Amino acid sequence: MMPQEALKKKVWAVIGATARTEKFGYKIYKHLRDHGYTVYPVNPNVTAIDGDVCYPSLRALPEVPQVVDFVVPERVGLEAVDECQQLGVEIAWLQPGADTSAVITKANEAGLAVITDCVLVQLK
Repeated sequence: MMPQEALKKKVWAVIGATARTEKFGYKIYKHLRDHGYTVYPVNPNVTAIDGDVCYPSLRALPEVPQVVDFVVPERVGLEAVDECQQLGVEIAWLQPGADTSAVITKANEAGLAVITDCVLVQLK
């Protein structure tokens, strides 16, 4: 799948979203939101980002996202692939650093369409 195809999907989750404005987890979440996407921040260690509820897991979201953007270390990414598969998520977008060979392999084996790119670069 090409990045532009995934960007046509309008319901996203960002795993690893954070309230720390200097971090990519914040920048990606805010960028998607500012571009009109329905985007859910997911991080069990954060309760809110810019006044929006931050969810502890993908299972806790009010709807299943079409795309899950990964901004997490490998261990968390591997767990998130399982959750994506259980929920029927179609696309895993792996940011630089989250795109380890183990996560890519597991996501492919789980039947997810995998994109390895920076959403900030692709969403102009």
